[in-house]
Amino acid sequence: MGLREQTREAVRAALAERALELFDERGFDATSVDEVAAAAGISGRSFHRYFPAKEDAVIGDATGLGRLVADALAERPALEPPWPAMRSALQPIVELSEANAARSRRVMRVVNGSASLRARNLEKHLAWSRVLTPIMRRRLGDPPGGDVPAQAIVLAALSCLDAAYAGWIADGGSLADVLDLAFDSVTTGS
Repeated sequence: MGLREQTREAVRAALAERALELFDERGFDATSVDEVAAAAGISGRSFHRYFPAKEDAVIGDATGLGRLVADALAERPALEPPWPAMRSALQPIVELSEANAARSRRVMRVVNGSASLRARNLEKHLAWSRVLTPIMRRRLGDPPGGDVPAQAIVLAALSCLDAAYAGWIADGGSLADVLDLAFDSVTTGS
């Protein structure tokens, strides 16, 4: 990465942090792009050079995280059952979130407080599902019903991740433990 790109990424990261602070303090929907830009000392037009939409300052491009989960799922032992394999595949996300817990909680508070961000989060999960479903389908041995069984497992796991984030924000503790609780609740029904 050249110096220009490094500088651009540094400005982008600083702008995202300032936006996140304001969204958390004032609410995502109550905070305009112009307010974020003014707080960062730039114009609204400059903001859009770094983020095509206001939501991107919070969620950004999550393709790399989806690839991280996909790689982790593909590396799981072939004989490991699908549900535990899916839980293990989410561990890199858990570790990244816990490594920067204060910021991760702030992001999820902002996401959960806005309908447009919850919709963007769902879009992210659907994009991840498009990558994870074929891997899970191979793990299932190409079952009857095409992608349905694999996609059901993948989307249920991502729903568990969302539930775990909500619990983690509310109660603190370990995200890994809350995610384990969510996964166990699906299998035990309690």
